[in-house]
Amino acid sequence: MTENQVAAQIVDAAYRVHTVLGPGLLESVYEVALTWELEQRDLRVTRQQAIPVVYGAVHFDEGFRADLIVENLVIVELKSVEAVAPVHKKQLLTYLRLAGKRLGLLINFGDVLIKDGITRVVNGL
Repeated sequence: MTENQVAAQIVDAAYRVHTVLGPGLLESVYEVALTWELEQRDLRVTRQQAIPVVYGAVHFDEGFRADLIVENLVIVELKSVEAVAPVHKKQLLTYLRLAGKRLGLLINFGDVLIKDGITRVVNGL
């Protein structure tokens, strides 16, 4: 499966979760529901995976935690806010770079329409 094929499944699953639950819940609720939905599609999902960071000669085993990594290809950063800030996109791009991944999805379940809350972020794709 390619990054784009995985991303299409994630977007469809996010739409389904948002349709059932609606906006306004905590990110953790959407994380559990989206994980379940993706696993029903036989996709491998890792939640809250620690990603190491190297800073000069220092190696931090847990530099950050990715909300979801799907099929070891796509990082999904979840939000449940009124509006996504530009820093959220930059944050995801940094995660992609540090994790060596090429595609990420920033999904804001706080938007009234989920299609307005999904942003693709690419790292050299």
